Amino acid sequence: MKVEIDKKSGFCFGVRNAVKIAEEALLRGEKVFSLGSIVHNDKEVERLSKLGLISVGKDEFSRLRDCNVLIRAHGEPPETYLTAEKNNIRIIEATCPIVKKLQSRIRKTWEQTKSDKGQIVIFGKPGHAEVTGLLGQTGNEGIIISDKNDIEKIDFSKPVYLFSQTTMHISDYKYITTLIRTGFKKRGVKNIDEVLQVSSTICGQVSHREPHLRTFARNHDVIIFVSGRESSNGRMLFAVCKEINPLSYFVSSPEEIDPSWFKDKFTAGICGATSTPGWLIEEVYEHILKLDI
Repeated sequence: MKVEIDKKSGFCFGVRNAVKIAEEALLRGEKVFSLGSIVHNDKEVERLSKLGLISVGKDEFSRLRDCNVLIRAHGEPPETYLTAEKNNIRIIEATCPIVKKLQSRIRKTWEQTKSDKGQIVIFGKPGHAEVTGLLGQTGNEGIIISDKNDIEKIDFSKPVYLFSQTTMHISDYKYITTLIRTGFKKRGVKNIDEVLQVSSTICGQVSHREPHLRTFARNHDVIIFVSGRESSNGRMLFAVCKEINPLSYFVSSPEEIDPSWFKDKFTAGICGATSTPGWLIEEVYEHILKLDI
């Protein structure tokens, strides 16, 4: 059986950069805390913890003093940095540059639109670390919408400045944009482009993986998708594979692989989420090659 690894799978730039920054600090012998899991993959978190990285939650972070704390790729709201300054915490900045730029854009827009009572609307997942960081740029005054049911939160008598979490579906973002435009139309607004500004803020590296995976899944008899179960990106991309190829299987480690999946099959494709480390994908590859099938 031919086994192929999808060369475009694995860490996105932002996560790869954060992991590299963490490794460099740890190899210098520094004690480093990570505010939240550095990546949504238990195996990678376990590997880094063996190197000395200590994950802490918000409550524990607020009690830390005189230490090093890494800000992961998702980014953080302004109040996190204020707490760090107050508690003499040295921040190791590993926010994804794309997320950092988006934070800056949202904050600048929020400050500039106070005069026209404009609304900052963020399309994203409530409670997601990146969204929390984005919302913080608006003094937590922004409106979070995750689906069509949230459209009612918008006041269509005021301008809307729309942004998206970097990892959302482009098609979903377009759908939400259409619903907002419809809301203005129902109110009788004719020059909608004057009251609705839509920013293109979805990461291209992430969004391009979906069409690529559709082709990859179609070209193999069996798909093995490697990801941490807590990864929203992993769940989304696996759903894409499953839609195209029903013989797609989600695994978090080589031990979860069932040899019967490959019975009478000629090709197997291995792929993963933006939070899946390359070394784990390689382990799955080597495991499959050693199976008696």
